[in-house]
Amino acid sequence: MLPPLDHIPREIASLSDYETFAQARVDPGTWAYLNAGAGDEWTLRENVAAFARLPLRRRMLRSMRGATTATRLLGLDLQAPILIAPTAYHRLAHPDGELATVLAAGATDTCMVVSTQASLPIEDIAAAATGPLWFQLYIQPDREFTRALVQRAEAAGYRALVVTVDAPVNGLRNAEARAGFALPADIGPVNLAGMQMPQQEAAANALLFGTAIIDHAPVWDDIAWLRAQTRLPVIVKGITDPDDAALAVESGVDGIIVSNHGGRVLDGVPASIDLLPAIVEAVDGWVPVLMDGGVRRGNDVLRALALGASAVLIGRPVLHALATAGALGVAHAIRVLRAELELAMASTGCRTIDEIGLQCLHNFGVARSAW
Repeated sequence: MLPPLDHIPREIASLSDYETFAQARVDPGTWAYLNAGAGDEWTLRENVAAFARLPLRRRMLRSMRGATTATRLLGLDLQAPILIAPTAYHRLAHPDGELATVLAAGATDTCMVVSTQASLPIEDIAAAATGPLWFQLYIQPDREFTRALVQRAEAAGYRALVVTVDAPVNGLRNAEARAGFALPADIGPVNLAGMQMPQQEAAANALLFGTAIIDHAPVWDDIAWLRAQTRLPVIVKGITDPDDAALAVESGVDGIIVSNHGGRVLDGVPASIDLLPAIVEAVDGWVPVLMDGGVRRGNDVLRALALGASAVLIGRPVLHALATAGALGVAHAIRVLRAELELAMASTGCRTIDEIGLQCLHNFGVARSAW
């Protein structure tokens, strides 16, 4: 395996360019873990491909004087509507792990969402941060441990909780199995140390049903319970259906992230960008709606905003950049994405984020009637 770079070569001009460089710097098992999707990986591919089905409408001779990508989201003033998505075990990609990612986030004024399954303590990551952090939470079978984890995040200065609800169990990721992936002995979910797992004798020949992992999976009542445990904004991540979006709003959440977990849990779910319009309509402005999955270009950011998203989150490309060149790579990737967003805004005649709407999409009137 090659070592991380200390510079950005000219061959890297877009987020997708990082993939080849990253693959040369991690072992095959890790590469499979970082990039695998569930099942036949149809959803994984669709997340990217669906953006290409949304052509943009170009406008000419619009004044860009005073143009900006700045926006405000749940009390945060952001330089752009782009956040770093929660992903596990950054030390798989780079020895500095989340400390490198959070350094890049601070250098680019980007909000980072830190995973429950971070490979470093959430307090250490927060201590190194110079920008805002959100904490991604899996509600654990041990609810008291979950409460204590929330209290740790609050004490460390995290600004919101992002509750992932779409992965009560992992999907079958065949690429990982074929590569024989296993976590190295020195990398693991350090923030879950000491948690007691429920003891239950599974039924004879049980695969999933009848096991402790499914019997203790969170339900909507747990979202209401969590809302009562914290003063932080609660954002639910993993919503793919308008009815669930309405239930989330009824449960008192402060935001929704449309996400199919990067295609890693259930294959066959539509692309996040295709799911976004109906969920935005169901929420009807009560809370901000964000999305992740398949964003690879600044044009994709604009497309998501045009369909009603308040911001997007970037997952795998951050890990590719991290593996390639550590904090430098992540900072560069974010700057590339922002530069592409500015160009897309200028080319569609949008001076501000608030001006981005359906008029930015070609034949948006016809498309809107289909939604």
